[in-house]
Amino acid sequence: MLQASVILPESLAIAPLPAVDRAAHVAYVARYVNFFGVDALAGMRLAVYEHSSVARDVLREILEALGATVISLGRTDTFVPIDTEAVRPEDVAQAKCWATEHQFDAILSTDGDADRPLIGDEAGNWLRGDVVGILCARYLQADTVVTPVSSNTALEKSGWFKSVVRTRIGSPYVIAGMTNGKGTVVGYEANGGFLLGTDVERGGQKLSALPTRDAVLPMVALLCMARERGQRLSDLLHDLPKRFTASDRLQAFPTEHSQELLVRLQANTGYAPELLAPASGEIVAIDCTDGFRASFANGDIVHLRPSGNAPELRCYAESDSQQKAESLCGACLARIPKNQLIVTNDLK
Repeated sequence: MLQASVILPESLAIAPLPAVDRAAHVAYVARYVNFFGVDALAGMRLAVYEHSSVARDVLREILEALGATVISLGRTDTFVPIDTEAVRPEDVAQAKCWATEHQFDAILSTDGDADRPLIGDEAGNWLRGDVVGILCARYLQADTVVTPVSSNTALEKSGWFKSVVRTRIGSPYVIAGMTNGKGTVVGYEANGGFLLGTDVERGGQKLSALPTRDAVLPMVALLCMARERGQRLSDLLHDLPKRFTASDRLQAFPTEHSQELLVRLQANTGYAPELLAPASGEIVAIDCTDGFRASFANGDIVHLRPSGNAPELRCYAESDSQQKAESLCGACLARIPKNQLIVTNDLK
């Protein structure tokens, strides 16, 4: 495609847009209202950070149809680059300010094309996507859960599911992994995108399988879970094992340098702990499913992999506190020189 030549005519007549067909829109709203019920979110006060999301109007429609009172915030026609795995500092601060000003039960948003959710609690704290995935899977009473190797290991440590399948990073791999699952099968990514591999029945209603990223299902599932328990959204996290994740990236880092680094890490087990996490003890397990993922004696995990769609090196870290996970991730990336690969015996 990049090498193709396209010859355009000297003038182009702009055809009028066809009339809007609302059939898909109507079916999408009905999907959630029919399954969860018109009073599912009754009494809840929800904020929607609309920004430039393509789902900003339909999301409000769904939430209101489920009985919630909805507050619209931050609407703009200028594109806002929401990354649900790396929320911008200004969005972190803004959500907390809005929580103080508007006093809601939760704040909800998506990325630009609305296949990834961004869910914040009553204090405006954004939840990590892989934590959202675990809680949604529990609410749906999943038997088999499929998720990439980079997702939080609280999934296994919770003991809530009969089978856990780990894959390479990317929804195509999660979808493939769901194929042979047993019972009720779900999948999710660390970005929060949730995939329903089989039909789900609850309260006499059926939710049909939707094996593609969905932002709405995890939002409504967590809100319903909190409401049914009489809890705040933040209270749902208390049932989870104390495992916390962080992720970041080195931009403008050539893919060939990332590949060279992975080869060096796999070939030199003495070099790996020194580069990844020198204070975490020895490496007790290595997973090369997608990149280089090292588990350390003290329970820390550091994972490096090249981005699949940009010249970037991504780092994922996991530890027993959020502060430590963020420190692990930042320190590891700081030891890797940008734009060139310099290998020494003392990268500190």
